[in-house]
Amino acid sequence: MKNKALFSPAGLVITALGLLIAVIIISSLPRLRIDLTEDNLYTLSDATRDIVRNMDRPVELTFFYSEEAASEVPQVRTYGLRVQEMLREIVIASNGNLSLNIVDPAPFSAEEDLATEFGIQAVPLAQGRESVYFGVVAFDPATRMQEDGGVFDAIPLIRPDQEEFLEYEFARLITRVLNPDPTIVGLITSLDVDGGFNPAQNQQTRPWAVMDTVRYMYDVRRLADDIAQIDDDIDVLMLVHPQELPEQTLYAIDQFVLRGGRALVFIDPNSDTQTQIAMSGGGFRDNMGSDLPGLLSAWGINYDASQVVTDQELALYVTLAPGQRPVAHHGMLGIPRDGFANDIVSGQLEVMNMSSAGSLSANAEAGTVFEPLIQTSTQTMLMGTGFFSEMGDPTLLIDDFVSEDQRRILAARVSGPARSAFPEGAPGNPAEESTEEQTEEQAAPTTHLAESGGDIAVIVVADTDVLADRMWAQSQQVLGQRVINAFASNGDFVINALDNLSGTTDLVNIRSRGRYARPFTRVLALQREADERLRAEETNLLQRLSQTEQQLTALNEEGATGITPEQEAEIDRFIQLQLETRRELRDVQFRLNQEIDQLGSLLKAINTWLIPLLLIAGVLAASLLKARRRKQFVRAGG
Repeated sequence: MKNKALFSPAGLVITALGLLIAVIIISSLPRLRIDLTEDNLYTLSDATRDIVRNMDRPVELTFFYSEEAASEVPQVRTYGLRVQEMLREIVIASNGNLSLNIVDPAPFSAEEDLATEFGIQAVPLAQGRESVYFGVVAFDPATRMQEDGGVFDAIPLIRPDQEEFLEYEFARLITRVLNPDPTIVGLITSLDVDGGFNPAQNQQTRPWAVMDTVRYMYDVRRLADDIAQIDDDIDVLMLVHPQELPEQTLYAIDQFVLRGGRALVFIDPNSDTQTQIAMSGGGFRDNMGSDLPGLLSAWGINYDASQVVTDQELALYVTLAPGQRPVAHHGMLGIPRDGFANDIVSGQLEVMNMSSAGSLSANAEAGTVFEPLIQTSTQTMLMGTGFFSEMGDPTLLIDDFVSEDQRRILAARVSGPARSAFPEGAPGNPAEESTEEQTEEQAAPTTHLAESGGDIAVIVVADTDVLADRMWAQSQQVLGQRVINAFASNGDFVINALDNLSGTTDLVNIRSRGRYARPFTRVLALQREADERLRAEETNLLQRLSQTEQQLTALNEEGATGITPEQEAEIDRFIQLQLETRRELRDVQFRLNQEIDQLGSLLKAINTWLIPLLLIAGVLAASLLKARRRKQFVRAGG
């Protein structure tokens, strides 16, 4: 009897009303949320939740958003809502540690002055339209009374094309306010990245452009090649072409990474930069390559320092001599956008140039997580370093090239738990005589770590020439300052990697997300139609403007002095024409927004009411049909 009452029409109506009431109650509870989107766009990662939940002091978030100006552009308006929703999710997850203010900086207002004070600048959406503010500031309220304005950090412009990285950017913004101290980068290198001496020119060389940028943004500390222990205050260890490092240094790197230190490693099977220095009188070495014996395999990376990647499809063209025709150099590669992984470090890059790079692959026995960041095309072949050490004619590579139809990995991220490359502990006793950089506090640690206490964070690039100026940037002196003009994204990759690794472990573990935009074809059709009308109106305006200017020029050429009645009439007509055209443009834009809003309201109504009502009606119809069949069965049985 209870089941019959439940599935009766009255029972189903009561159930439906109960569901609607439950939906209303749940909607009024901000902390009880269910994400039903395809890519879980509204679900924060555990790493972000840990960051905001474990904050040691409150932080204020201010979203400077020109809502009124952005309302004229549907795409920006939609993205503005998306940003607000993401910020609110982060605030809710913080358990009161974060607060959010949304400010619409009107022109010439105090809010606009405040946005400018925090470094948020207005940007024009299109020609002839009002500029908008679209940035976020994180502020430590405990430092509000400081003379320097307090501790804060900002994202001056939240770019729609970087939507996948919204969560990471907001989490990084918060951690920078919580930890405002500069990042310390420990550098070990065998190259003259900080400048050196050119024997061929008999003069000093400037620091590499990438190091100028790194030193501007971070506190760089040069470490000795034979260091026995890396201090814990080093945030990121940067290894550039480490050659023949002693066992004690390899052990120090091993223990640093296992203790939770981050590492950005640039290795190379054949350094073209070092080869060029040797050919110009700097002296040859037996091996122009670099490796980290034992460490890479312990971290889960396979790397052969005797093999160079050549790529027929991505080969750059080089000129051997003035006036000669450029030829393809299969060992010098231009990696396009589709060669980068959708990672926080590489997902925003456009192109990277590399030379005589090596190949990386995952070592399954290590148990770490190996994630490719930069890859070649499938038209590749591995060649021995002997082809490159003294090669003068790159056409030799073309003659010997046979595609192996395999995509090669040039850079990768490694994370997860790792084991030590020195399972038996420290390799012997350190040298008795210590260098000036190696103090008593830098002696080998007494406690050996056989495995990491948590996830390691290492990024490895199988090329060092990627850092050289000739591969990505041109620089010149302007008023005593070095100005760097980048033609590739090599420098951006380095800064992205250091920026990512310098954060907390939780921040490093945040990955990119899906995109919010799920455009409707009808909405896009409306936008295209309106854009065509707008372009037609703008074309008419420009044509009329040109005609009026020609008429005014003709009047002036007739020798008239001053402002004649004809000129006054033409000017009045042009001003009136401008007003009418602008009115028509506003009307077209208004109709566009009105049509899109009406369509959005209709779709919202369908999803909110029509679909549930149809479901309820379907259930009611099924229950009535079932009840009717049951009655017929009972009658037939009777």
